[in-house]
Amino acid sequence: MSRPLLQGVRVLDLTNVLAGPFAGYQLALLGADVLKVESPHGGDLARQLGADPDLSREHLGASFLAQNAGKRSVALDLKDEHDRDVFTTLVADYDVILENFRPGVMDRLGFGWDAVRAINPSAIYCAVSGFGQTGPMRDRPAYDQIIQGLSGLMSVTGTEQVSPLRVGVPICDSIGGMVAAFAICAALVRKEKTGEGAFLDVSMLEAAIVSMGWVVSDQLITGRDARPMGNENPTSAPSGTFDTAQGDLNIAANKQEQFETLCDVLGRRDLLSDNRFDTRDLRQQHRRELSDELQTTLGERSASEWDAHLVRSGVPAAPVVTVREALESEHIRARGLIHSVASPSSRGGSLRLLGSPIHVDGEAIGPVAPPPILGADTADVLAEYENRTRAEGSR
Repeated sequence: MSRPLLQGVRVLDLTNVLAGPFAGYQLALLGADVLKVESPHGGDLARQLGADPDLSREHLGASFLAQNAGKRSVALDLKDEHDRDVFTTLVADYDVILENFRPGVMDRLGFGWDAVRAINPSAIYCAVSGFGQTGPMRDRPAYDQIIQGLSGLMSVTGTEQVSPLRVGVPICDSIGGMVAAFAICAALVRKEKTGEGAFLDVSMLEAAIVSMGWVVSDQLITGRDARPMGNENPTSAPSGTFDTAQGDLNIAANKQEQFETLCDVLGRRDLLSDNRFDTRDLRQQHRRELSDELQTTLGERSASEWDAHLVRSGVPAAPVVTVREALESEHIRARGLIHSVASPSSRGGSLRLLGSPIHVDGEAIGPVAPPPILGADTADVLAEYENRTRAEGSR
């Protein structure tokens, strides 16, 4: 087994629900020692969230289990004097402090960036929030759906008849968490070289906008307003989702040679002599007519049958599948994305969890331990604190 990339890095994870815990989970997967600091009064809210009510009643909600494997948990009340002293000791010893409270909350608790830097000048402090630590919207509450709406993402999702439409997954939370993990890793590189700490201000809103690619670049550079086009790709045609005799099929024949090959595979070389479809620009202008022509032929076979022909041709295409089908695919199994760990719940058994999308030195990376019971490591952490206090008192 290869040496974990973040071996020796210590992270205090004070985060809740998804964006912050997702960031901490990515760091844990890469080998960091992540200590989850939770309120003794229920802990991370995600412990009560998820599709299995029995797990939620045990404070092991499916939403929590998905993002916290491999972490330890200490229950501390940062309004309690003794627990504040314990946390101060932890801050002095850890490399990274990760939080996703609203701006100002950690300052009021006495552990904002200035206070942390005074305790540990080389600390990396990462604050993940909906809108960032500055600006007129900084104090607004934010959930994924709020960010989807304010980023413009919903305005380009769906069709003109049903837009605005929420993306079906908490994409802004996940993007915000991944950006936070990336920022922390970059700051760790600088710290290794210079010894400097860093204050990282991660805005979910800005992370979402940055992730929108050509939608934003077209607006900024050309002034072109994006519009919802359903499953069509505005930059090319044919590029979208097509009905077949059984199932839906995505095709993205963006290049001229791909379009020509597609016509060969479908037995529709007549489309190559149609002046409306001569060039990429013309195909975009006549995308509806082109889609209708292709649809007629694609309806003769199933998505899986067409996929078998198209994959051999090199035309980018694949069936549209369910989440279950994606997770059970031969490719995902071969890549080792899904890992099993022991379940911490009273029912026992095992949990199937996602690992990292990154392979390191040819190996799939997964969690090394189950998600923690609330406060599971409190006794050990307090014992370390008491030992340190006694040692300092004897000097």
